[in-house]
Amino acid sequence: MSDASSDLLRLAAERAIRYREDIGERRVAPLPAAVEQLSTLGGPLPETPQPPADILALLDEIGSPATVATAGGRYFGFVTGSSLPVTVAANWLAAAWDQNAALYVMSPAAAEVERIALGWLLDILGLPAEAGGAFVTGATMANFTALAAARHAVLERVGWDVEGDGLFGAPPITVVVGAEAHTTLHKALALLGMGRNRVITVPVDGQGRMRSDALPEISGPAIVCIQAGNVNTGAFDPAGEIVTWAHDSGAWVHVDGAFGLWATAAPARASQMAGFDGADSWATDAHKWLNVPYDSGLAFVRDADMLRQSMTATAAYLLTSAQRDSMHSTPESSRRARGVEIWAVLRALGRAGVADLVERCCRHATRFSEGLRAAGYDVLNEVTLNQVLVAFGDDDTTRRVMAAVQDDGTCWCGGTAWQGRVAMRISVSSWATTEDDVERSLAAIIRLAGEQ
Repeated sequence: MSDASSDLLRLAAERAIRYREDIGERRVAPLPAAVEQLSTLGGPLPETPQPPADILALLDEIGSPATVATAGGRYFGFVTGSSLPVTVAANWLAAAWDQNAALYVMSPAAAEVERIALGWLLDILGLPAEAGGAFVTGATMANFTALAAARHAVLERVGWDVEGDGLFGAPPITVVVGAEAHTTLHKALALLGMGRNRVITVPVDGQGRMRSDALPEISGPAIVCIQAGNVNTGAFDPAGEIVTWAHDSGAWVHVDGAFGLWATAAPARASQMAGFDGADSWATDAHKWLNVPYDSGLAFVRDADMLRQSMTATAAYLLTSAQRDSMHSTPESSRRARGVEIWAVLRALGRAGVADLVERCCRHATRFSEGLRAAGYDVLNEVTLNQVLVAFGDDDTTRRVMAAVQDDGTCWCGGTAWQGRVAMRISVSSWATTEDDVERSLAAIIRLAGEQ
């Protein structure tokens, strides 16, 4: 590599380091003026090559001020985790490797790192050691991947080859979901041809948990989707009862555990995951609570062969291998080696470190709820995980408070509609959040709410 190329990479690292060093003191949402400056990145396509160092400088000087400080400690929107320094560093190295993780022969390093990481993940999440796994982009594709395996399995049982013959003329599949199922689950069902609207919806209780006393009668090919960690309240469906009922009817049980699945890793929170290990497939994110860089989703399937049969690709030029070829477990063929950051964070934190990360975020959420209740505001959920829902009076007042919090810049919290009320949602899932971040944010929220 030339001296110019080496200098460019060092410059990029220096700019990235400065960005992360300063993020704790900057406002969370960018100023409107910074967002307006993004237009200067456009204009006509250059006719001639431009100096790479100038391009990097422009991207940093215009782009960085317009980013949202999601990597800092006071972003509480959309269950967005930060990225631990070890994962950023591993990501940089993996980018320098520039490996295609589709086949073992294309990158033994990527394949072995992902194989090891998969084993560690199954261990820390309390899932069957023999389960198959897929490293994908996020919860949408994790749900898609696991549900593709489910679709294959339930149709194979009645003699239908869905990969070969498609869904035209196939036996219908009954899909059961809770009324609080996440939108990514419905999107995955639509992509798989099972439909957003052809589902049987089970009513939920006051925390968004599926009601086990309202389960329907089912028969034939069926998939039951349950939730570990409601995106609004953090609540868990009653998995033990639902799994038993579903399996007695011959149904496949899939778990959408985008962030809630990580409760297993924290002994003080793990009881909420009782019964979920009896399911047939699970989806979660590593870019949420494991705090690796975007994008990083995970799908797990108890019967690894069902995953492989639903995802296998064949072509004359694809070299067969006795090793694990990940393209036969994922929707993608060519993809980045996203397992590298997962391996790095699990190696760095170990079992105790992951448990502490999860538990610390839950304690912060509890502190938010206690402080808001003490100030006279209405916390709408049982805060047993990392989610807090709060209303500040009527819906219009709550909307004004949310807008004021977002404009203020001290922290950033999102909004939601929860069982007939508008609420502000506080999601704590970042390693970078400190007690000081919580107190600063809490003080700002209470001050701004009092001004409305």
